[in-house]
Amino acid sequence: MPNITLPDGSVRDFDHPVTVGEVAAAIGAGLAKAALAGKADGRLVDLSHRIEADAALAIVTDKNPEGVDILRHSCAHLLAQAVKELFPDAQVTIGPVVENGFYYDFSYTRSFTPDDLAVIEARMGEIVRRDLPVTREVWPREKAVEFFKGIGEHYKAEIIDAIPAGEDVSLYRQGDFVDLCRGPHVPSTGRLKVFKLTRLAGAYWRGDAGNEMLQRIYGTAWARKEDLDAYLRMIEEAEKRDHRKLGQQLDLFHFQEEAPGSVFWHPKGWLVFRKLIAYMRDCQERAGYVEINTPDVMDRALWETSGHWFNYRESMFTTQTEDERVFALKPMNCPGAVAMFAQGVKSYRDLPLRMAEFGKVHRYEPSGALHGLLRVRHFTQDDAHIFCTEEQMEAECREVVKLIFDIYRDFGFEDVRVKLSTRPGNRIGSDATWDKLEGALAQALEHMGVAYALFPGEGAFYGPKLEFVLRDAIGRDWQCGTLQVDMNLPERFDIHYVDADNSHKRPVMLHRALFGSLERFVGILIEHYAGALPLWLAPAQAVVMNISEGQADYAAEVAQRLREAGFRVETDLRNEKINYKIREHSVHRLPYQIVVGDREKAAGLVAVRVRGGQDLGQLSLDSLTGRWLREIEAKAGPV
Repeated sequence: MPNITLPDGSVRDFDHPVTVGEVAAAIGAGLAKAALAGKADGRLVDLSHRIEADAALAIVTDKNPEGVDILRHSCAHLLAQAVKELFPDAQVTIGPVVENGFYYDFSYTRSFTPDDLAVIEARMGEIVRRDLPVTREVWPREKAVEFFKGIGEHYKAEIIDAIPAGEDVSLYRQGDFVDLCRGPHVPSTGRLKVFKLTRLAGAYWRGDAGNEMLQRIYGTAWARKEDLDAYLRMIEEAEKRDHRKLGQQLDLFHFQEEAPGSVFWHPKGWLVFRKLIAYMRDCQERAGYVEINTPDVMDRALWETSGHWFNYRESMFTTQTEDERVFALKPMNCPGAVAMFAQGVKSYRDLPLRMAEFGKVHRYEPSGALHGLLRVRHFTQDDAHIFCTEEQMEAECREVVKLIFDIYRDFGFEDVRVKLSTRPGNRIGSDATWDKLEGALAQALEHMGVAYALFPGEGAFYGPKLEFVLRDAIGRDWQCGTLQVDMNLPERFDIHYVDADNSHKRPVMLHRALFGSLERFVGILIEHYAGALPLWLAPAQAVVMNISEGQADYAAEVAQRLREAGFRVETDLRNEKINYKIREHSVHRLPYQIVVGDREKAAGLVAVRVRGGQDLGQLSLDSLTGRWLREIEAKAGPV
């Protein structure tokens, strides 16, 4: 009879097979009421799951991340049931959990509308009030296919055909609604009380543009109403901060159909872009990097050597010349950096060699995946490739991590999370080598006191990696920086250095990106700051405005003196009321507004307003520029 080991190490003995729900009840009535599912020997299972042998068991509630995911997955089924009750001819396809919510894809003869969403959400609430039991059933494959074909659910039958032979075909029943699913699910629909449908979208069946366009309904679900309210407030705030709208409003960039996924940078946006490069270039030079530049177009043979031609061909842009040579626009900078290292003999005295490149790369992203600056086809990476000895590897990793944290801090990102992804099942290299590589990354973090989350099995086949995730001003996470150890390219390109004993040795290759994509990082910054970029990065740092025509010459003089001091200053000498000018420039989110009237002109002063409305009163230009220099220095970036 089963002995159940709980997370605290205690053991519960039972003299008969027992369900997860019964174990929860044996522990306490409160836990039984809160329980949503169980985790038996590391596998998520329903409360009805029967345990017949000794097992390690954790009871999952809505306080666990897995519990919230189960709520969301169950809400996807709740959505599907509501749609089927309201629109019986609709076919259901798939309904997974996604970040902060869920979706379900439907095939239906007409387009759903926002009004339909309100009706569907109301029906979902009605099904919750019915408190229908949710039960799991296991059917033979043929019976399941026959059932779904019989009720007109041909997509479900197709999904079953794709399930490997020998695997259980599990279905979940809630009332009259039956859906194909692995589970687990909440024990009854009455547990699903905090949800909201959020939007409609289109999606091709199985992501293939050659298949039918389905209708996707997105929703979100939470354990508590206050969590839902906070999330909806964040979504509302995110819409206000949408970099695509702000980019147009602030005259930074645009996109157009003739160049899908490529940015047309306006002067102000390009200035921000150049400032980022200048900032990173300065940081890298001080950290001992050399900067290189490699061709954008290279022969297919290089990409065959690197392996990209065989593993990444569908995402590469290619062309063929008259002599039938095939070239590709580079999707990555790494092979060019290796080719650079291979030029000439390298000695152990040359290492570590830190080669940085602001390389333009091109990747074919599906049209439906493009999203402003955040997902483009043509972008610039702040790549660096560090070639070092095994003995230097851990120290180099520490230096990269320190650089990453210092840079993110300058941009106002204090909450940075680190993920360590380790060896996958399919990999190259010996376990001893992987131990060394993973150890270097882990020890670098531990030596610096940096906490990290471990993601076993999620490294690349050629090496482990670190990912750096930024949390922005409204609580959203953005994965930006990466540090990856590579055993593959040095081997494929057969590069080496001459060691102290004159033997040839392979260098360790570290791939490092801090911003990641500069285009994407600009988008993140716009949304993080809601368009109000800090003084050192703002395309225009101030505008000088006159109250009347009599101060136009003085306003122009003030602006010119500030420009000569190295600041980016605009003028507004229009014959408009000063309050109108102030309101208009407030929309443009300039850090400072400078107003000059007769009193300021007579005294040789300026009246200064800070973005947000703070009035600094009258200042001399020396006082103002001193303030600006201190503010810029605090951000540790160039003017």
